[in-house]
Order: sequence, then C-alpha cells, then structure tokens
Amino acid sequence: MSAGRFNEDSRVKIPALLHLSRLGYKYLSLKQGHWDPRTNIFPELLEAALLRINPALRPEAIPGLLDEIRLDLQNEDLGKAFHKRLTARAGTRLIDFEDLENNSYHAVTELPFENGEDNFRPDITLLINGLPLAIIEVKKPMNAGGVLEERRRMDRRHANRKFRHFFNLIQLQVFSNNMEYDEAAIDPVQGAFYAASTYGEAHFNYFREERPAELAGAIEPLNEDVENTILTDTNLASIKGTPEFERNKAVDTPTHRLLTSLFSRQRLGFVLQYAFAWLDEEGGIQKHVMRYPQLFATLSIADRLAAGVRKGIVWHTQGSGKTALAYYNVRFLTDWFQQRGQVPRFYFIVDRLDLLRQARDEFRLRGLTVHVIDSRDAFARDIKRSGATRNDRGAAEITVVNIQKFKDDPDVASANDYNLAVQRVYFLDEVHRSYNPRGSFLANLEQSDRNAIKIGLTGTPLIGEQLQSKALFGDYIHKYYYNASIADGYTLRLIREEIATRYKMQLQQALADIEVRHGGIERKALYAHPRFVAAMLDYILADFAQSRVTFGDDSIGGMVICDSAEQARELFRQFQQRMAPAALPATAEPANDPQYRHERVADEAPRYGTAPLSAALILHDEGDKQSREDQVKAYKKGRIDLLFVYNMLLTGFDAPRLKKLYFGRVIKNHNLLQALTRVNRRYRQFRYGYVVDFADIQAEFDKANRDYYDELTAELGDEIEHYSQLFMSEAEIRASVEAIREALFAFALDDAELFSQQVGQIQDRQQLLAIVKALTQARELYNLIRLGGHGELAGLLDFRKLRQLHIEAMNALGALNLKHQLEHASDTSGLLNQALEDVIFKFEKIGEAELKLADELKDILRRTRETLASTQDPQDPAWISLKDELERLFKAKKLSEVSQQEMQANITALRDIEQHARALNQANANLAARYGGDGKLMRVHKRLLDSHRLGDNQTRLHAALVGIKRDMDGAVLGNRELLGNPAFFERSVMPIVMRHFLDKPPEPDADTRRLIQRLLVGEYLGESQGRLPFERG
Repeated sequence: MSAGRFNEDSRVKIPALLHLSRLGYKYLSLKQGHWDPRTNIFPELLEAALLRINPALRPEAIPGLLDEIRLDLQNEDLGKAFHKRLTARAGTRLIDFEDLENNSYHAVTELPFENGEDNFRPDITLLINGLPLAIIEVKKPMNAGGVLEERRRMDRRHANRKFRHFFNLIQLQVFSNNMEYDEAAIDPVQGAFYAASTYGEAHFNYFREERPAELAGAIEPLNEDVENTILTDTNLASIKGTPEFERNKAVDTPTHRLLTSLFSRQRLGFVLQYAFAWLDEEGGIQKHVMRYPQLFATLSIADRLAAGVRKGIVWHTQGSGKTALAYYNVRFLTDWFQQRGQVPRFYFIVDRLDLLRQARDEFRLRGLTVHVIDSRDAFARDIKRSGATRNDRGAAEITVVNIQKFKDDPDVASANDYNLAVQRVYFLDEVHRSYNPRGSFLANLEQSDRNAIKIGLTGTPLIGEQLQSKALFGDYIHKYYYNASIADGYTLRLIREEIATRYKMQLQQALADIEVRHGGIERKALYAHPRFVAAMLDYILADFAQSRVTFGDDSIGGMVICDSAEQARELFRQFQQRMAPAALPATAEPANDPQYRHERVADEAPRYGTAPLSAALILHDEGDKQSREDQVKAYKKGRIDLLFVYNMLLTGFDAPRLKKLYFGRVIKNHNLLQALTRVNRRYRQFRYGYVVDFADIQAEFDKANRDYYDELTAELGDEIEHYSQLFMSEAEIRASVEAIREALFAFALDDAELFSQQVGQIQDRQQLLAIVKALTQARELYNLIRLGGHGELAGLLDFRKLRQLHIEAMNALGALNLKHQLEHASDTSGLLNQALEDVIFKFEKIGEAELKLADELKDILRRTRETLASTQDPQDPAWISLKDELERLFKAKKLSEVSQQEMQANITALRDIEQHARALNQANANLAARYGGDGKLMRVHKRLLDSHRLGDNQTRLHAALVGIKRDMDGAVLGNRELLGNPAFFERSVMPIVMRHFLDKPPEPDADTRRLIQRLLVGEYLGESQGRLPFERG
C-alpha cells in the first residue's frame, strides 16, 4: 500500500477516538445509542449518572429536571444559565466534581445536530454523563485551507440561530489538522486549537502543555478489542495494522497531545469549573475560555499556596490577560480555600484612578460583584469586616482598591483588626511601579493582615540595579514572555519608524527659527511652540492618513505621546483648527464673485482623508474624570481617531485598534516597555504595531531591553537564545528581503508569463507553499518599507511585480490543491468547494431587493453544494446528473454576475437540485443503515441491483451481502497482512461470495460472481488505501 493515501477519518479521526479510549472515554456506537434529538442529550446515560451522584434523587423527578435543562438551553446567553446548573455544588448535581471517577465518559462519532432541514455532524462528540459538552473537528494534514477552512464552516453554524441551543450546551471545541504550529503564521492555519462555544466567530487558542509529567498517568495502554470495535463500527477494518495507521495512533501527535491536555479527567474537571467567563459586551454576550498561560499560572498559584508560600509574582507580558487571570482565580481560589475551611476575600490593588475604573469595568463585565475603595477610612473599615461577601446573593465578588490617595498614610489598619477565619488575597496590579518599600503602603498592607496572600501581576517587572519586583514581592510564580505571546497570536511585534528625512529637516528648521526669534528658550517651551508643533502635526496627520490607505483599514487609531502637557494642548488646538470646516466670507451671488472663484480654485484638496479626523486631549487636569472616561470609551469603540496624551494612558490602557503610536518624548526604563506595548494587541489581520519615533527612543529602548533580557537570562539560562527582540529592526527587514531573493532565485521574477508556467509545473506542495509564503512576506515588507521611509531598500526587489506574481503562485497552489483533493480527499466536497465556495456577487446597481435576493441565492447555493458534497455514492448516475446540472448552471448563467430576474430563476433551479440531492442522500443513508452504516456495501448493493443480474429481490440480496460483510470484516481484522496482498485477498473473497449466495436464488453465474468479487475487492482495497469512492471499482 502506498504511503500517504489515507483520508481524514483514518489518519486523524479514528486515531483520535482510540486515543480518547486511552484517556478513559468509552466508545459508543450510535447504532446502539439513544439520544433526544432536541438537545442531543443521551437520557439513559444521564439518568444513570444522576441517580449515582445524587443518592437522594427519586427517578420520577428526572423528567422534570430534563425539562428545566431544556428551558436553560433556550436562553440567548451562550449557555451561561446551563453552565451554572452544570457546575452547581448544591441541589441536584449533573457532574460529580469531587469524585471525577464517579462520572461516565463516552465518545461518539458523527452525532447529528439537527433542527429542521439544518444539520451538522461533528467528527467526535464527547459525552459526560450523557451530556454533549465538547466537540472535536479534524482535518487531515496539509488540507487545503488548513484548520481555517473548518473554522469558517463552523462559524456559519455558530451564527445559525437554529443551532443556538446546541452551542449553549457545548462547552468546548477542538479543531485540528494534526500538524505542528506554524509560528510565523498570522492566522492559525495548521495545528491543534481549542475554542469556547460561540454565536459568532470562534477564537482559536494555542495550547502548549507545561505539565506533561502530571498527565502521563492518565494515558492507559490501547485495548485491541476496543480498537476492533471502533474499526468495525466505522467500517474501516481494512486499515488495521497498516504502517501509516500504526504511526497515527502514537500518543504524541499534535491532536492527541491537545486531547490529553484538555480531556484527561482531572484537567477536564478543572476546565469545566473554572476556565470559562461570560462577558456582557454592548454588542452581545461573549464567552471566553482560559488561555493556557492563565491555566498554568492558576495551577502554579495553587502549588505555591499548598507549599506555604504567601507571596509571589505572575510575570505575564502585556496583552496576555492579567485582569482576566485575577477573575479566574477568584472563582478557583474560592473553592480552593473553602475546601480547607477558610473563607477567602479578594482585593485588586491599583495605583491610579483610571486603572481602578478599568479593573472595575472588566470584573463587572465578567459578572463579579465589585466594591470600590479609594480612601483610607474605607479601606480600614473593610479590613475589619469579617464576612466573606457583602451581597445577599452569595455571588463571587472582589474589592478594587486605589491606593493613590492614601499610600503614604501610616495608620491604615492594626495587626489585631483581622479575623483568622478570613483569608485575604491581594492581587497587586502592575508591580513594576509605585510600590516603594520606603513608603508606607507596603508596610500598611503587611500590617493590615500578616497572613494575607499577596500576588503581584506585571508585564514588565522592575529591573536593573535599583528596586526589583522580585525583592519586594517574592519569586516568580509563573512567567509568560513577549515571544511566547507573539507566537501564540495574543500580541504583535513592533516596527519602529524613524520620521522621514525631509520632515526631520522641517522640524530642525522650525527649531532654528524659534531659537533665532526667542533666544535661549527652554526645551519644554521650544517643543510646545506653535511653529514646531505645526511641523510635527503635519507629519502625524500625513503619516496617519497614509497608514490607513496602506493598510486598507480606516478603523485603526493613533496616539501621540507628547513632550509636555503644553505641547499636547498646542497639538490639539492646531488639530481642531485644521479639522474645522473653512468659512469663506458670505457674498450675495458667490457664483458670480471673482474673488470667490479665485479662492475656490486656490483651495487645496483635503490632505488628511475625505472626512475630517476626530481627536481627544487626555490630560489629568483637562476636563473632568467622567468626560475623560467617556472619551477613552469612545476611542476604544472607534468614534475618535487620535489621542493626544502626556502622562496618562501609557500603562494599563488596552485598545486593540491602536496601531500607530507617535513618541514625542523619551520615556525611561520599564515605563518605556509599558508604553510601547500599547500597540501590540491583536487586531484584525495586523502582524505588527507601529511606533513613530520623534524623540529617538532607540538608545533608551536598548537600555530597557538589555535590562529586560538580563532578567530573562537569569530566569531562563541557556534558553535565552530562543527569545528575540520586541522590535523588527531595519536590519531584520533587510535580511528578510535578502531571504526572499534567495527563496525566489530560480524563478523568472521579471516575466509573469514565464513565472506562471514555472510554478504551474511544480508538483511538490511544500515547495509551492514556500514560494507563496515568500511572496506574501514580500508584500508585507513592501508596506513596512513604505511606512518606514526605507527608500533605499525598495530597490532590492520589484515589489509591484511581486504582487502580480503572488496572484499567479496562488492560482498554481489552488490548481495543485484541486489535484491533491482528487487524489487524496475523503469525500467529494473539495471538488465542489473549489468551484463554488468563493463566488462573489457583483451588481451595477444594488437595491434592497437585490441584496435580499443575493443573500438568498448565496444561501441556497451553499446548501446545494453541501448537500451534493455529502453523498456517499458519487458513481450513482442520478447524483452525476445533479452535479452536471449544477455545473451547467454555474457556467452558463454566471451566478456571480446576475440580474434580479436571473437570480430568482437561479434560486428556483438550485432549490430543485438541492431537494433531489437531499432525497438521494436520504435513500443512500437508509440503505447504508441496513449494512450498519457501511457505505461500501451500500454501493455494492446498488451496483448489483442496477446490473439486473440477480433479479430485483432486495431482501435476498441484502441477506447475502450481510453475511459476506461479516466474514470479510472478520478476515481483515484477523489478518493484518491480508489487504497488503491484493491478489491473495481477491482470491480469498470468492469462496465467501459463493458460500453466501449458495442458498439465495437465483444463484449467480460465473460472470456475476466475478462482478460481485470485483466490486467487493475494489471497495475494501480502496478504503484501505484511502481512495475516494469514485476512484473504486
């Protein structure tokens, strides 16, 4: 058997089912399973578990409980109400979290999630006590489109309101094409990822296991009887024992590693209880799942507490979700301490009012009850309070404390004012600043409760020879650095752009003119002078407008860090002047006024975009607190384009759309790293955040970066070599250009036609992918060169030509993918997807009716394609006729460019094709069900019936083929080498055929027996070699 001929079932899905059996999941055949199609809950499994977990529960109470669950699932809350019931410790428990072995664990494949005509079938569904709480979708390695293709497909299902009750029940989703992560990809194209259930787009999370030794004991040896059962039930007995299948069963494949990390029993118990958060956003509810560094930080905190450690630091880089980490730990540590007879109370300590508000809002967004303290007296009263909560609902709560106003007060609380039954936990935000041991706040915190737990949170610890975060707050509990966050797609690298030479000259000339006029003017006044500010604002507005054009994204925002508050005010004043509409003197008849005409002709076109930009001035003494808070919220929502700031918003400010940061002054030490990383949040398809350097911050950055990496070296030792700098430098850009030149050396880059022929002859998909990747990088570098003013680099390559070559390479890759699908795909969906998935609808004039029809047309086209692609018998003449009709319609009527009348006709034609295809699929499914769901025997049955050689009695034909299937499956499972010798296998089939047709009149003649033999051998050998159904026979 040739290598690499497996489909996604035999290469990924079946091995995953076997691995889940190693983890303690019992395989459940849908042929024996019974489930409620309204919810896909398996009531018999759930009832048995409920009675086992809740000894006092009466069986007659269970129907009412199931009705309550169904009501929970009808909520538009992404399963929040159901999750509360799922994890409840009081009342009727659905899962025994105290004794995880007391639950039942099952895995099923192709469980239909149906509502009316809409349905989907996840590759694997995991049942905990009969509840479908997780789904697993797999693709074969190197599949066209990667796992993004599966995500796009699932996102359409997420958005389908008919499936919402299912996604209220499902807690966790896994997507994998069984490949290692591509660290350079901006989108997760390959690898094994996990996501929370959603009503919209699933956010893929990487997972990198940090505690493999703990999980080793969860993996049991594979039971051969279980393997045979799964292979027989899925009608894939023919792949047993093949070298490829044995290799794919390994415990350390990317898919199996993720399954172990998420679904081993102890880890799953943790995830179900503590790893989800529901956020009540303005645009609707969102469900988040713990990122893996948050998960391992939480486990590390528990380890330290169990070891008696009372303080430590969590060093997670900016943008990695430290506030969310505190939220998850409120829930986890509440149970952790209560199991030890203690009542925890949680505090989140900040040192600025804006950070207090941000933390307050983030915690409330996630459903915590939040109390706010910003005075010494309030803190003293709270310390003396002994209760666990202040709300009468018993809801989880946290107290946010702003110590800015009373950090130097020496008498906050007395050491005798606390209750030993209460365990206080202080989360200290941003412990890289403001916590001076010579001041009184740290002493006050210590005095308030000597038994309190203190957990410092930072993205850039205090480093260098002065104060160190470790010295003040203890050792690191958990660490998660810039490079890991960049590789995981949570944060971006930065590009430092020096301002263009001509603007430098303008700024220098402005400075010289000011000094000539004003003599020895102080630096702060110099940089705030209107003449200098005008030149600076010229550059900012032109650069910001050009960036939006270059990126093709008008939603990005900018922020200017000013040299002083005076400079910020002057920049904002001039900005408002420039953006205000110019008013010309009124005239009685402006059209006939020569001066008016002269002024109109002399007007310049708008310099900064077609619409005026908007901006806000954020200073501590500008406006009131509420107005500043409103402006910051408006900026985050995209209603303000630019912010002018001095000292505010440099730390703790999260706005993913902020992608251009203009530095007007040098910032020192760790504060510089904090400010820089305001632009490192993931946003749409951006690969970088951009820093425009007016103040020449490079020297200060180099110093801060050295301190940062000295600290990393102390923590990582030899591993430091794996961590690169935060910035992508000009030297790196130059090196990337040279690498692209080298990768494309063998190709005609100056002749698009010859290049197209060259790449069209490539049959190695990896080689073609490397070419596409190099050309993609070239396109990105071209943008960087334009933005950074690196004109001398632009001549290294003809970037405009490379854009055209990129299109040709993508076309060649598409053609190769299509050929690959023909040879290796597990079904025919690739063929139809290639032709129909990316149809774009274009109209000269679009009205409401056309838009509505276009949506309907796209929807019916998608449904038709999916229905045809799901056939089990692409050799059926009826199916071929429907496919040909669809292709004829697609080519002849040009579905992509149609009138309203043509659209209506196309919708009618497509609906007819879909209905016939659906009926054909149902008939095939019904017949396959008579053979235990085995499509091989269904196709053999149909071919023999169509041949008319055995009459038209299907009952006798079925009886003979059932017996043949039983004997052939047994022979294949009993002899792993049988299918490896096709000639011997073919000879062994004939006696089985003769035996089972002996007493089933009419007895087949010699030619008919050979036909039966050929059909059966073709199906079994085709399955073992991963060939498509239409390649068999």
